Amino acid sequence: MAGDLPKARAQRRGGWLMRLIANPGFQRWASGFPLTRGIARRDGAEIFDIVQGFVQSQVLAALVELELLRRLAEGPQAAGGLARWAGLAEDRMTILLQAGTALGLLRRRRDGRYGLARRGAAILGVPGLEAMIRHHHAFYADMGDPVALLRGQGKTELARFWPYVFGAAAKAEPEVARRYSDLMAQSQALVAQDVLRTIAFKGLSHVVDVGGGSGAFLAEIAVRYPDLRLTLFDLPEVIPLARAGLAGSGLEKRVTLCPGSFRTDPLPRGADAITLIRVLYDHDDTTVAALLAKVYGALPSGGRLIVAEPMSGGARPERAGDVYFAFYTMAMGTGRARSAARIAEMCRAAGFEQPGPPKAPRPYVTSALQFEKPE
Repeated sequence: MAGDLPKARAQRRGGWLMRLIANPGFQRWASGFPLTRGIARRDGAEIFDIVQGFVQSQVLAALVELELLRRLAEGPQAAGGLARWAGLAEDRMTILLQAGTALGLLRRRRDGRYGLARRGAAILGVPGLEAMIRHHHAFYADMGDPVALLRGQGKTELARFWPYVFGAAAKAEPEVARRYSDLMAQSQALVAQDVLRTIAFKGLSHVVDVGGGSGAFLAEIAVRYPDLRLTLFDLPEVIPLARAGLAGSGLEKRVTLCPGSFRTDPLPRGADAITLIRVLYDHDDTTVAALLAKVYGALPSGGRLIVAEPMSGGARPERAGDVYFAFYTMAMGTGRARSAARIAEMCRAAGFEQPGPPKAPRPYVTSALQFEKPE
């Protein structure tokens, strides 16, 4: 009881301080007082950056939609020529180019022409990023009324955009399954790079990738580990896409394709490792628990489970997982961005042991966890 008193006093002091900072009069004083005005100005600039964040993302969307980044990759150009090419009024094209320059995506030359900046050029070099930006119109429509989204009111645009995730629409709409898999395949190369940078597949003989889509992840493994046996497990409607994708890479004979749904069908056995790459965050806890139990049953003693996906920061929230992916999965309506601790807890409940901490060279791309089935 006595130990609670210092905590209560600290909470009261913290509440008093926040109320003081929230007082408009204090803000006016702090912005002029020499010892506090730097902090006040910095806070103000960072708050405004959050306020204008949606507009910034829409400027990027316009640059991608109009293919201006690719056009400027050919060399610097004047606003007038770009306006005629894109079908915009010159003054409005200038506004867009100035905005892109302010965001560090473009640069304005002394002669008034515009060219790509390093950050804008990097967008073109990231597989799948342009496609992801293009599809954001659905996500941003849902974020137009964030309170309605939080209250679960109505069907979201993302839920309509990604019905493949539900597993029910794929049979009726193979085009939807193709669209989902294509977009995921374009960005899977980045995920594969980070997973293979942090998780060693050396010593394994057979890997099964559950929910493997077009096979982009296994294709990266095949190049680095030429002796590994590889199996891809995904919905029957996705298998032709995987076959075509692997054939294009000359890897069709390296990978065994196994059609099925992890909801209703048994997983392939005989592998000493199973990978779940951006799978768990598409689904609710009940589905994830059932899947992990199936994975545990399919692996031999000593077998490894590798989970890779964007993750929440948990007790230490961070922007990628707790802002973007948390709301994205909410809008999808099926899954959630879980922390590494939560995923580990669910894997332990399925019987797995966790031999090492999470690894994430780029958390906004993916984080990787590795588990082991006890001997």
